[in-house]
Amino acid sequence: MTKYAPREAGPAAAGELAGQSGPARRARAIRRWARVGLIAQILFVLSWAAAASWQGPRYSTSADSISDMYAVTAPGAAFLIIVFTLCGAATIAFAIGSLRRALRAGGWTATAGSALLALSVVGLGDLLTATERLACRMADPGCTAAKQIANSGGKLDDTLTTGGVLALIIAGFLLSFAMRRAPGWRRWAWPTRWTMIILFFVAFADAIGSHYNLGGVFERLLALIGAVWIAAVAGAVIRRTRKAPELITS
Repeated sequence: MTKYAPREAGPAAAGELAGQSGPARRARAIRRWARVGLIAQILFVLSWAAAASWQGPRYSTSADSISDMYAVTAPGAAFLIIVFTLCGAATIAFAIGSLRRALRAGGWTATAGSALLALSVVGLGDLLTATERLACRMADPGCTAAKQIANSGGKLDDTLTTGGVLALIIAGFLLSFAMRRAPGWRRWAWPTRWTMIILFFVAFADAIGSHYNLGGVFERLLALIGAVWIAAVAGAVIRRTRKAPELITS
């Protein structure tokens, strides 16, 4: 009768199942952090879109920055500070705990790109929102660009935003090289590169847009493109780890 016993009952089969459980568990953890990252991008965009509604009539979404909405003098600034901080933490968790592991087969560029994404404006930049508060809003009487960054928060915001956007663009390029080598990710490489090229030109337009009262438009476009790209990549991680968890190596 034993020769008809289910194969799963044997020690060899049990060993095989145990070996399969490791990749499956890792894939579930990767999907969990990818979902966190995806949700964070949605909340990030919705929060700054909603916050514009209580900034008062002098505030202009086309001319004034997102940073103005959590300046020291901004109404309801606590809302954006809390949401941005949580979204920054979630993006860092996605970059390190999910994306890096999903693209590990792509080599060192996966690790470097994920690390830069975590350190970028959408990761560390958002996580430190509470310390990056401008001294005033351009919508406030008497406020100027120089007065905005006169305090430590304004200086930090200026530094982290500029460096953080550059880190995001470089991260995207590095991750595109990892995608070319990682199984199932090759078709994401060029769309990611084109997205980074577009981000570069939008960032340049943002830098000169303030002279034409269009800084708010380009900054929001930059934030939106970055969030959509991260959300799309997070969605791809979820799909791929569900279909082929055996591709996860760590």
